[in-house]
Amino acid sequence: MKRKTLRCLTALLTVFLLVSSLIFPGAAEEEKTQYPCKSLVLMEASTGKVLLSQNEDEALPPASVTKVMTLLLVMEAIDSGRISLSEQVTVSANAASMGGSQVFLKEGETMTVEELLKSVVIASANDAAVALAEYLAGSVPAFVEQMNKRAEILGMEHTHFENPTGLDDTAVDHKTSALDIAIMSRELISHKKILDYSSIWMDSIRDGAFGLTNTNRLVRYYPGCTGLKTGSTAKAGFCVSATAEKNGMELICVVMGAESRDERNAIAKEVLDYGYANYGLYQKEAASLVPIPVTGGMEDFCNLSHGDFSIVLPKGELSSVKETLELPDFLAAPIKSGDTVGRLRFSLDENELGSIPVTASQTVGKLTFFEIFKRLFARSLLI
Repeated sequence: MKRKTLRCLTALLTVFLLVSSLIFPGAAEEEKTQYPCKSLVLMEASTGKVLLSQNEDEALPPASVTKVMTLLLVMEAIDSGRISLSEQVTVSANAASMGGSQVFLKEGETMTVEELLKSVVIASANDAAVALAEYLAGSVPAFVEQMNKRAEILGMEHTHFENPTGLDDTAVDHKTSALDIAIMSRELISHKKILDYSSIWMDSIRDGAFGLTNTNRLVRYYPGCTGLKTGSTAKAGFCVSATAEKNGMELICVVMGAESRDERNAIAKEVLDYGYANYGLYQKEAASLVPIPVTGGMEDFCNLSHGDFSIVLPKGELSSVKETLELPDFLAAPIKSGDTVGRLRFSLDENELGSIPVTASQTVGKLTFFEIFKRLFARSLLI
């Protein structure tokens, strides 16, 4: 009788758990937040670590967020010295014919690279984007080829560009993923000058005659927002690659396929808030170390140093990181500047988080016979 009762209770418990899992999915396992957009990624910029994602590899139309790659190629050309901000660009008929967001360029009009750059970053101007593409590569097809080559180098595995603007009317299979957008956004903001433009709320071109207002409202309404690029078309929905910096940590939030501008901005704000509330950046800045003794060298000691180290961690773990310096008791000459002589390791609860090399900051030559004789002779004079 007891066994029969036990079997009945077990069966009832099983049925209860099954029904509960159907009615309350979170009762069986932790429920994952599903944001009202097609995909998203939250990435920490200095390390590239993804902190939150949803369908991050799905290839989707990116609308004007495409211009992150266009801007990257422009900034690389500027920083390498191929072009300068003050150079004059003559607008072609093709560039002037672009629809959508624009600054109404006229065929034959001249404008500086900087004015065109501001027009793309702030106002998402398609005509300015095409003018820059033609100026850099000679034609739009040649520029698009450069875009796809750069995407391949960056490891953007779910990306295929067909134009520098993201406009639907000239695209058949123009797609990228939230993760790939985060990757190219991270590369773009490594050119810090771009943030001087993307963080502007209002500006002007043509000697103040034409006003520019940032399409990214987060720049004005989200504390710490530094950019970066919005986009919206019928195919893509509402997209954004939003960058922000607070408490020494820079985040990139990519949202694709939201249903409205306000919803896109609300998602980005919520995701950025999540990142700053839950994560922090553990940083070890480059520094010099106490010199280490040297045997058989022209110098008795060798100066040491290490580079930077950073890692993103849950905020509660930041104070528990342990640093361990691994060095020999002494070094034997000869030593070349830059030689790795040890390591600085970082761990948390016996788990290694990473390490950086400790290197010689100077060259120490091997002690020669002549130098030994000279030193012995000098000592004999002191006796």
